[in-house]
Amino acid sequence: MNADLLKQQRDDNRARKLADRRFFLRRTGGVGLGVVGGMVLGACNGGSGDNANAQTSGPTDAEILNFALNLEYLEAQFYHYAVFGTGLDAALLTGVGTQGAVIGGHAVPFSDPVVAQYAREIAQDELEHVQFLRSALGAAAVAQPAIDVSATDPNGAFSTAAHAAGLVAAGQVFDPYSSDENFLLGAFIFEDVGVTAYKGASPLIQSKTFLEAAAGILAVEAYHAGLIRTTLYAKGVATPSLRTATVAISDARDSLDNSQDDDQGIIGTADTSNIVPADSNGLAYSRSYGDVLNIVFLSKDGVTQGGFFPRGVNGALNMSSPYA
Repeated sequence: MNADLLKQQRDDNRARKLADRRFFLRRTGGVGLGVVGGMVLGACNGGSGDNANAQTSGPTDAEILNFALNLEYLEAQFYHYAVFGTGLDAALLTGVGTQGAVIGGHAVPFSDPVVAQYAREIAQDELEHVQFLRSALGAAAVAQPAIDVSATDPNGAFSTAAHAAGLVAAGQVFDPYSSDENFLLGAFIFEDVGVTAYKGASPLIQSKTFLEAAAGILAVEAYHAGLIRTTLYAKGVATPSLRTATVAISDARDSLDNSQDDDQGIIGTADTSNIVPADSNGLAYSRSYGDVLNIVFLSKDGVTQGGFFPRGVNGALNMSSPYA
């Protein structure tokens, strides 16, 4: 496929996604969740349309989408550094709450052109998720919090997570940007968490319009997760330690989120593939926002910061779920 055709395909994809975002905003009156007198009108009493019968307890739609936006900031920054060696544009980081800086990484010296192309595609999708959620939330969108996706700090989030999984010793650095394989493992840390987060949030969203939007993002995150898992398995056929590393990362996540077994690596029974992590009914796992924060904060205590979000996340849903 020549360069002109590839460019045309990328332009067509961007135009299509932009049209989807405009259609979404037209359906919501062009004001996202809206802000009147500083109060979010998303899923509160007295709303209209899809939100007319919104619940009075539990998180509002605005709070749920803002929680998702924190996660999208994290993923988008990681992939943007991996592909371009830089963070997101400053215009995409403003909003409600304390805006934080990013401790970033560097561009991955990809040796496999297929992995490089996957990374570019996912980076574009995650950027568009940030843009989409910010557009949908309007003035209610939270600012990007402080994020740690560093490559050189032995006490940084990636190194801490890798140490918890037994991939590196204490005090050693895990650089997810150093190779194709490390990049894939870094992506594996995030992607399954994103899928379970959106799956867990879906029953709580009151507006059908916003539920449809969340379902669209969930589907894309599931595609990403399947792509990363498939690529890791394929590369791990010749390098069993790479597949074993995914089991270690999965076990580390499972040790943080809650007392249930709701995480799986890419190796199934009898050394078969396990590309789709699913329960006995063939369904994707769900996580509450507190369970998700346990993983990204790298703590099973009830805390409000740590790990990939060293100063916490912005918005009302900001504390992890403690468990013994």
